[in-house]
Amino acid sequence: MAQQCVVDKVLFNRPDFSHRELQYLRECLGGGDLAGDGSFTGRCRSWLEGQLGATVLLTHSCTAALEMAAMLTVKAGDEVIMPSFTFVSTANAFVLRGATPVFIDIRRDTLNIDENLIEAAVTERTRAIVPVHYAGVSCAMEPIMAIATKNGVAVVEDAAQGYLAHWKGRPLGTMGSLGTLSFHQSKNIVSGEGGALILNDSAFEGRAHILREKGTNRTEFFRGKVDKYEWLDIGSSYLPSDLIAAVLLAQLEVANEITAKRLRLWARYHQGLSEAERSGVLRRPVTPEEAHHNGHIYYLVFDSNKLREQARLALLKIGIEAYTHYVPLHSAPAGRRYGRVAGQMTVTDRVAATMLRLPIHGSMTEEHIDKVINAVTQVWRASARTYA
Repeated sequence: MAQQCVVDKVLFNRPDFSHRELQYLRECLGGGDLAGDGSFTGRCRSWLEGQLGATVLLTHSCTAALEMAAMLTVKAGDEVIMPSFTFVSTANAFVLRGATPVFIDIRRDTLNIDENLIEAAVTERTRAIVPVHYAGVSCAMEPIMAIATKNGVAVVEDAAQGYLAHWKGRPLGTMGSLGTLSFHQSKNIVSGEGGALILNDSAFEGRAHILREKGTNRTEFFRGKVDKYEWLDIGSSYLPSDLIAAVLLAQLEVANEITAKRLRLWARYHQGLSEAERSGVLRRPVTPEEAHHNGHIYYLVFDSNKLREQARLALLKIGIEAYTHYVPLHSAPAGRRYGRVAGQMTVTDRVAATMLRLPIHGSMTEEHIDKVINAVTQVWRASARTYA
């Protein structure tokens, strides 16, 4: 598997490669079929469909998958309910279609969309709800799906961080009308760039193929169902190169091992930082009983922004990379221009100001984890003495 990090520096993230990536890239280059929907794309699609039990379309990014989902579900003037604590692509995809993101607050425990606030945000213009499974921990999907069914709106799961994570045994991305995955370099399973659209409702399948192929029925042409393909709808080039799929296939084949190691490292963090949480100066991640996460992110929520920054700088000083996360979309310039807020954003604003993500990836050892734990422990103990 991956080489170990240099001892004196702990990188925040590093892809965990197997020995097959170069082999498959050579095969792809040797075959000369580098464009989209080549043999490696087909093999990845079959692999994912077997795991997820749904139709899967490989895309060049999760952003592309979200854009396709937006094309399938909304039009200009519609509204889409989503958390503000997410990456810009979640909102951008719908704004590009002329829809308005309606931002609501997140839960304090999981940092996911607060399902108890969704109903109040629904209007006659609402056409979709977008739960974002933060850190690979599932949103509470049953109440979200119930609200969607009651109001006749689609659910688009942003499971960018959720590959190989589950809610009550069901893979993330397979419970809504549509789901999206990311295989970006920052994720657990990577292809550099890359993503997937999961089609859980067969009603979307025909048009999804057209959107993905620049608005043409080219897929039908290659299947021998039409004599020539032509422009039928809006669309874009959302296919990944088969080179990307070659790397992804190598990753998918060892995904369970990569995930198992991340979960071991995550568990070591969680155990080692339990005393810090009991001190009251920070809070560890919370995983509901129904959720099985994938070890994507280990974060801490500190008692204050000042303490978070003390920890971040203390870690950086000894060569440990640790980062904050999103600037809430509702407070960003584009968020104020294109979206609107429904209710208070108290938890979102506080988490954005006090959260710190710790390094976690397959190149780390338990010794690296212990180094981070010890550094964080020194910060909170110094803080406890200050406030005593």
